[in-house]
Amino acid sequence: MFHYEFMQNALIAGFIIAILASLSGSFIVLKRYSLMTETLAHSSLVGVAIGILTGFSTLWMAVIVSILSAWLIEYLRGSFNLYSDAILAIFLSGSLALAIIMVSLSGAFNSSLFSYLFGSILAVSNHDLIIMGIFGFVAMILLIGFSKELLFLVYDEEVAKTSGIKVKWLNYLLITIVAVTVALSIRIVGVFLIAALMVIPTIAALQFGYGFLKTVMLALLFACLSVFIGMVLSYMFSLPSGAAIVMCVIIIFIISLIINK
Repeated sequence: MFHYEFMQNALIAGFIIAILASLSGSFIVLKRYSLMTETLAHSSLVGVAIGILTGFSTLWMAVIVSILSAWLIEYLRGSFNLYSDAILAIFLSGSLALAIIMVSLSGAFNSSLFSYLFGSILAVSNHDLIIMGIFGFVAMILLIGFSKELLFLVYDEEVAKTSGIKVKWLNYLLITIVAVTVALSIRIVGVFLIAALMVIPTIAALQFGYGFLKTVMLALLFACLSVFIGMVLSYMFSLPSGAAIVMCVIIIFIISLIINK
């Protein structure tokens, strides 16, 4: 099956997403900000709707809208007396409603939209792969380069602030990387399922009680394994790739719970 170009593109893209999702997801889970991924996924759907409505690249539009939404959420969280989960709930429902209205206006409720919602191994083009590779490489370098500061930030933001770490800048950096990861993932995993790939591998890895570095590596292994098996199942049984990948992640999580009971 891997001699087909579309499968090669899907597998490469899947591994890029798995690496980014597990790395950024580790910080998001420890920061107790897991709902952010689901919120940004719905925001990226607005970008897809804009792309469909205007004829621009849906992937580029998803990245731009997702980043802008992440910045606005962080601004509201830091500038107004609002609870983080309340802000995320507002954006989650509001962006989904806006996306549905825009897609309805464009008349694009079809199989093409289905692939954005639940993922498809046929959806990744060579152009998409280049964009994923460039953004993925930059995001990974930033995560690795600022890993110590980000780790300090997610464990205790107030202490990090008093220690001279630029907390506000790091928060914006982290959510920007998460926003890009979410937007890039919609081709493979889909809007409704990307949050699971970013959160569940880390939660499964945390069950083993290792240090941060080993936990991240284990989450990375779980994510890549889920992507590979999910791709194979998607091809063999004509399943949405996102659903197949997420079910593999959930099975790994259940196994981790049983092993560490």
